[in-house]
Amino acid sequence: MQVKHILQSKSVKGILTIKPGATISDAAEILSEKRIGALIVSQNGKSVDGILSERDIVREIGKNGVGCMSDCVSELMTKTVVACGPNDKVLLLMSKMSEGRFRHMPVVEDGELIGVVSIGDVVKARIESIEQENAALTDMIHGNV
Repeated sequence: MQVKHILQSKSVKGILTIKPGATISDAAEILSEKRIGALIVSQNGKSVDGILSERDIVREIGKNGVGCMSDCVSELMTKTVVACGPNDKVLLLMSKMSEGRFRHMPVVEDGELIGVVSIGDVVKARIESIEQENAALTDMIHGNV
């Protein structure tokens, strides 16, 4: 299975981004309202300037207190972002996410942001794939091919 199949199956369409100059408070409000774990930071909505996760915010509050809520997103975002392409295999994505210990990855094609996948999306796709394989094997065993 490829990343593009995950994007096609996602129930929520569109990509939520936030500008680097927005406040952490603005970001937290969007994360809470949309019930998501990360926002792509982008000045123009097409490029990936960084990523800001709920974990980033919680860590900063833990270190420096709630005063960070008025800081700019650009001060707290992860600037070196690992991205994937629509034709990447899901197993590669799982490996990258596990090794990097992150839960969200932008999908970029020809330098332009086309989607975001979460570890939840990846796990769901993998489970569906395993269930399909299981059903096919069961049919073969029972002669229902």
